[in-house]
Amino acid sequence: MRVYLDNCCFNRPFDDQSLLTIRLETEAKLGIQEKIKSGHLSLGWSYILDFENHTNPFIEKRMEIQKWKEMADSFVKETDDILQKMNELTAVGLKPLDALHVACAISLQCQYFLTVDKGILKKISECLEIKIRNPVNFIIESETME
Repeated sequence: MRVYLDNCCFNRPFDDQSLLTIRLETEAKLGIQEKIKSGHLSLGWSYILDFENHTNPFIEKRMEIQKWKEMADSFVKETDDILQKMNELTAVGLKPLDALHVACAISLQCQYFLTVDKGILKKISECLEIKIRNPVNFIIESETME
């Protein structure tokens, strides 16, 4: 099963961990990364992840996140199909960068798009081509499938 983590998801461990929901999302995200490392999940990566990560002003965070590109089994650059899907997703209310992430994940044939961005989760939790989940909900779902 291939998953795509957006930039918010990759950055979750660097957020203030004083709220329980943030700690739970961090633990779930770290658990997902362990499943990627062990080969139980595969990771999709995109040019938009590179772009957003390179704009991170914190070099340590940027370097830690960039290491995950090497763990990815697939990579996608911008295509006309991705831009067309992005336009469809912005029409249902997603911001353009968020829509690009989802469009890239679909292009990579990921089964899941994982995010901690509440705006994305409120606007689009189901899509015909991909399931969009918070990392905690993904863990719950994936453990019931095992």
